[in-house]
Amino acid sequence: MSSHREAPEIAKDPVADSSDLYAFVTPNKPDTMTLIANYVPLQLPSGGPNFFEFGDDVRYEIHIDNNGDGEPEVTYRFEFTTEITNPNSFLYNTGPIELLESENWNRRQFYSLTRIADGRTRLLARKLPCPPSNVGRLSIPRYDDLVRQATFSLSTGEKVFAGQRADGFYVDLGAIFDLGTLRPFQQLHVAGRKLFRNAGEPVNALDRMNVHSLALQVPLNKVRRRANRYHWQEPASVIGVWTSASRRQVKVLGDRAAGDTDAGPFTQVSRLGNPLFNEVIVPMAQKDLWNTLPPTEDKRFAKFVEQPELAALLPVLYPGVFDNLAKLNRSKKARADLVAILLTGIPEGLINGFSNATGDVQADMLRLNTAIPPARRPNRLGVLGGDLAGYPNGRRVTDDVVTIALRAIAGLTVPLVDRNSHRTTRRRQ
Repeated sequence: MSSHREAPEIAKDPVADSSDLYAFVTPNKPDTMTLIANYVPLQLPSGGPNFFEFGDDVRYEIHIDNNGDGEPEVTYRFEFTTEITNPNSFLYNTGPIELLESENWNRRQFYSLTRIADGRTRLLARKLPCPPSNVGRLSIPRYDDLVRQATFSLSTGEKVFAGQRADGFYVDLGAIFDLGTLRPFQQLHVAGRKLFRNAGEPVNALDRMNVHSLALQVPLNKVRRRANRYHWQEPASVIGVWTSASRRQVKVLGDRAAGDTDAGPFTQVSRLGNPLFNEVIVPMAQKDLWNTLPPTEDKRFAKFVEQPELAALLPVLYPGVFDNLAKLNRSKKARADLVAILLTGIPEGLINGFSNATGDVQADMLRLNTAIPPARRPNRLGVLGGDLAGYPNGRRVTDDVVTIALRAIAGLTVPLVDRNSHRTTRRRQ
């Protein structure tokens, strides 16, 4: 749900569909940050005989803005090629795959990694191998060994991996898109009252599903702009991150004599910064447009952040539960708290010892204050749970962004910007 199949056209193009983005200071190496961009969502592990992979015709990128203008100062680009070992076999593998060089593996994928910064493009690595899809125990006796083999420390300081991983995002898709059913209080739903007597237990719809991950560990001095010191109050400590996928503008389908041909410049078809932004903020009719735009154009969508549709729906779906939110909705006040969280960052003075503001440019990016150290005991609710190293200060794999987002939309974060307001979360537990 973070961004799985979030727009009509990208839902038809899973290899270019960005599903989740993570950015956090690396806990065991705090002079670096970890970036993870997931693509190809909702993979069934048993999805053969053509198992999942990145697109050879897709340009994948992770972008870093370090001066608050909503444009990338640093970009890491991944581009893939696929090779078939035995063109006369229909099989993905003809025996166990124990090494990345195994002759039993018939369809192998490689990638190049390029860094674009300061007006220069530098190829960091070429023909790095991905691990195979985790087909099963007979085909892949020790998948973790292959992952280690496919993790590379580069001479330029970066560490990189690209390949299949279990989806770490937790979401109850079946319930939340069934007229906004929230299982912990489903019996209070306007229609659920007739169906449910008691609260229900959440179901992780992505359990045992896989994704394809682009993972980078990058020294902080390669992504931050220069400063005399890096402190949580120093603007140079804050960066913005988003990922994008692009395709060539023209595709010519081949005939019996020639294969398909891609031509023309690359054009963006997918984008992701904050979890759930395009999923539940942007209207259906504009979701595909949003995917093609850079973050600098997100001011177009600010009105949907200021008055989100979901905030209006919750009091209707759950009568008597979100009374304070209903009152806030009737006031027609723009949701400055959501604008800060999603579009500009949270300025200093609202949360003790914290800021991740990037300036006045409204842009959907994961904003990370790199001077805030990793938490010794991470709280899954991030900043809402008193853990300043968690979402919306970047995003860690363990952050429960669905719960955080729902509580924010329901009004829990309004007091950050309006000290006289009442907390507007649901009235009853």
